[in-house]
Amino acid sequence: MKWLLFSAAMLFLAACSPQAEKIYTVDEFMADDALLAKIIGECRNNPGELRDTPNCRNAEAADGKLRLERMGKSLGG
Repeated sequence: MKWLLFSAAMLFLAACSPQAEKIYTVDEFMADDALLAKIIGECRNNPGELRDTPNCRNAEAADGKLRLERMGKSLGG
C-alpha cells in the first residue's frame, strides 16, 4: 500500500512540474531567422536570468556565424 501511495505521489509531482524548454542547436537557429530573432530578443531583454541558458548561448553563436557569413559575402568572399 505504501508503494502505491508513493507511486501516485511521484506521478502527481511529475505531472505538475514545468515542461523543459526545447534546446535548439546553432544550426537550427541559423536555418530559422524568425526563431533566432525571437530568442535573441528574449535573451537581450533579460540577460540577468537568460544569458547563460543553452538557447541564449546557441542563438548568440548562430547570430555571430551569420554575421560573419554576411560580412564575407559583402566583401566578395
